[in-house]
Amino acid sequence: MNHLTHRPHPVDLPAWSRLTDLARAGQPHLRELLVTEPDRTARLSLSAAGITLDATRQRLTPEVEAALVELALQADLPGQRDAMFRGEAINTTEQRPVLHVALRGGNASPGNPHPWPADVSHSVARELDRMTGFAEQLRAGAVTGSDGQVIRDVVNIGIGGSDLGPRMATEALAHLAHPELRVHYLANPDAWALWSLLRTLDARRTMFIVASKTFTTQETLANAATARRWLLDQGIAEHELHHHLVAVTAAPDEAAKHGHTPERTFLFSDWVGGRYSLWSALGLPLAVAIGRDGFLQLLAGARAMDLHFLQAPPAQNLPMRLALHGVWNRNFLQMHSLMLAAYTARLGRFTPYVQQMDMESNGKQTHLDGTPVTVDTGPVIWGGLGMDGQHAFYQLIHQGQHRVAVDFIGVRTDDTPLPLAADHLALVNRNMLAQAEAMARGRSLEDTLAMLRRQGMHEAEAQALAPHRQFHGNTPSHVFWLEQLDAFSLGALAALFEHRVFCQAALWNINAYDQWGVELGKTLAKAMESGR
Repeated sequence: MNHLTHRPHPVDLPAWSRLTDLARAGQPHLRELLVTEPDRTARLSLSAAGITLDATRQRLTPEVEAALVELALQADLPGQRDAMFRGEAINTTEQRPVLHVALRGGNASPGNPHPWPADVSHSVARELDRMTGFAEQLRAGAVTGSDGQVIRDVVNIGIGGSDLGPRMATEALAHLAHPELRVHYLANPDAWALWSLLRTLDARRTMFIVASKTFTTQETLANAATARRWLLDQGIAEHELHHHLVAVTAAPDEAAKHGHTPERTFLFSDWVGGRYSLWSALGLPLAVAIGRDGFLQLLAGARAMDLHFLQAPPAQNLPMRLALHGVWNRNFLQMHSLMLAAYTARLGRFTPYVQQMDMESNGKQTHLDGTPVTVDTGPVIWGGLGMDGQHAFYQLIHQGQHRVAVDFIGVRTDDTPLPLAADHLALVNRNMLAQAEAMARGRSLEDTLAMLRRQGMHEAEAQALAPHRQFHGNTPSHVFWLEQLDAFSLGALAALFEHRVFCQAALWNINAYDQWGVELGKTLAKAMESGR
């Protein structure tokens, strides 16, 4: 057993026992905490890399906060973080390092340290230059199909991490899109999903990016095979197909077996997990959509969050504090799910992106030493656009019987070119803050009765109706504020959620970077295909 797996279980840490006692003793209701603690806003607001976290509506007292920070220290959270950045094999079941942070690294300097090996930086920089250079050629119209026509549609064929991150960011940064070059995403192998896209395209001006880490993913290979067949049926000769095909993979030999040329094959290393691969060559469709400068700004935002994560002490460390709040909610307040609601339409795919990142990482049943977990691990992540959710599932949070924690994401400025855009933004943000307040404070039976009486309702009717119109409240939430939704802030936001996942895994003593449950399903599907 190596030093990475030989760590104490969380329940054996004194701070875990302290937090258990604090939870059992009960904590004041949020409506009381929000009134009686004058320093609450200053104490529970943190900023890094252009993102501000308002945690004032978390069910935290100074005693709980102190115990959580102590938990981070007793679990050696800073040390586990440093092991990841050094490139140690923290993915212990596959004996791999986890170095997606290196993908946004840049050159080492006193203000920009990177503790991973130098050869990693060199290979990352080389492939980044290849990938973004090709993206720029596409955007400039310098890449043509088999008959010399300029490529005007790029289709990314991938699933999971080869789809969710680039697709999310492409939609979030749509204001940077090329006016004459469209980027599409195809993940589902359902025939209709493929046909409904293909029928809108001109084969002679279309390029397919086949994105697969291993080049064995069944869904991706099925869609890629049909795309090749469609190109042939549209009159593209077999020996000309390479003009319309690109591969992104960690297995170039496998890609070559499917006819992909080395010049059109872009690489990343096996230490890049799929759900953490937005920053790698798998971001090629995003780079095509937003350009080299936009992609580099995305990396810069993520790197800024990485530096904060590396350098800030636990009490002021935004990813660590965010993770600790989540552990408090999950393990001590018994909040089994987390609703993530973005209050900007451009982040409409951020929830499914985080859903995969978190649930595929931290839905685990064993500690690092192979023993069964002694604590609850990752929560169920769900949600969507906040304004839509208010008219769909928020009712369950306000008055239902499920215990749900909430993360809100808002943007302070909006550059949408409409004359009343500022009014729309104000409406959206008012609703977000109103929902956060309503979930936190609720409304007691006494206050509800008083309100109904003020409205002139007869006493008997008020007494009958009040139970239906009271709200328990006390639902903890974070509010994340972005000054603006640009490539830099999106990179920082995505990196923040990546680091939260890592920190919670470290605190729970589990491996966030394997996914054997996913592999089981793939194995069974292949067995069914072969009739075994």
